[in-house]
Amino acid sequence: MKVCITAQGATPDAKVEERFGRAPYFILMDSETEAFEAVANPFADGAGGVGPKAAQLILNHQVAVLISGLLGGNAKAVFESAGVSMYIYRSGGSVLDALKEFKNNTLERAK
Repeated sequence: MKVCITAQGATPDAKVEERFGRAPYFILMDSETEAFEAVANPFADGAGGVGPKAAQLILNHQVAVLISGLLGGNAKAVFESAGVSMYIYRSGGSVLDALKEFKNNTLERAK
């Protein structure tokens, strides 16, 4: 399953970025093999309305799950309409830590 995790850097060792639309990177990981691809967020420094634009960028990569700290209502609506499951991670750890918590079913679902 393809999982997207917001990140401050371009590797799975990077800290999770809590702000979805302003995340410098999106780490796309295979939940089974942990193979990954880093996607730079071209909207991170945008003036406004970056959440839905970033959400569409992620949807173009066919992800099934999103893990982030904070999700705005507009981005959430885009993911909900596409059937993407959303989870909250605010523990201050790495992308790998967030993936591990997801696999252990200990993450809170975004509401």
